[in-house]
Amino acid sequence: MEPIVYLFIGLAILIFIILFFTLFPIGLWIEAIASGVHVSLFSMLGMRLRRINPSKIVRALIKAQKAGITIDRNKLEAHFLAGGNVDRVINALISAQSAEIPLEFEKSLAIDLAGRNVEEAVKMSVNPKVIETPVVAAIAKDGIELRAKARVTVRANISRLVGGAGEETIIARVGEGIVTTVGSSETHKAVLENPDLISRTVLNKGLDAGTAYEILSIDIADVDVGRNVGAQLQMDQAEADRRIAQAKAEERRAMAVAQEQENIARVQEMRAKVVAAEAEVPKAMAEALRSGKLGVMDYYQMQNVISDTRMRQAIAGDGAAPDAAGESAKK
Repeated sequence: MEPIVYLFIGLAILIFIILFFTLFPIGLWIEAIASGVHVSLFSMLGMRLRRINPSKIVRALIKAQKAGITIDRNKLEAHFLAGGNVDRVINALISAQSAEIPLEFEKSLAIDLAGRNVEEAVKMSVNPKVIETPVVAAIAKDGIELRAKARVTVRANISRLVGGAGEETIIARVGEGIVTTVGSSETHKAVLENPDLISRTVLNKGLDAGTAYEILSIDIADVDVGRNVGAQLQMDQAEADRRIAQAKAEERRAMAVAQEQENIARVQEMRAKVVAAEAEVPKAMAEALRSGKLGVMDYYQMQNVISDTRMRQAIAGDGAAPDAAGESAKK
């Protein structure tokens, strides 16, 4: 045979070996056989064709086999294809078995696909978690504001991880319980003397219903006295009343000024009419003298009466001058 033929045969064998070790993970297959997990090379090839990382599935099966947990390989592959975390599920099952927490394989798959960290949930069932609420402001019946902060110790309720509410709901419900408890207290001193009153009241409300957690305890970390809201409200009401009274007083003053201006206008109008009427008196007297209805003696007698009246007014202090009255009498 020609040397070129041997060369082609050698290249073909080399390519075959490379493709074989590329498509068939021999090392992973040997590792599975040594661990007691029976997965054939063709099954691993099928995983590669289905775009599944064989090492993820096989090593998860190895961990489950060593922990004595029976796992369905097809469901594990389906979980991987659905975007689940295979390692997290297996670790959660192993931890739950060690802690004697009942957790089924299908349940762990559902929890993981729901977006919950099933491994963290199992750890939280063993080691409870402390959730610290933000500062909650509440007002007692005496109008004093109290600012309280609570620490809520919870553990995961695995049976309610799918569809259960999260930490935000726990924090909101605890804050609502604090506001209700402080608001129903007669005085803020009662809450300061017995802060455990808040804990007992909140725990009795069953705030963990419908959540993925079970509340173990609620501890009040801090209670501070805030503003005197009742006094502030009274001050605001007094200020509002003062402004209303001031506005009404301004309204009355404006009405009084307007009435005074109207009265002045009326007086001036009446004075104008009097002046106009007095201007007609000399004309009427002259007409009476010309027509003979008024005699000269009657006129002098009327002037004497006028002079006498002015003198009396001057003596009484009415402001008229006696000299003027005398001059008028002489005239």
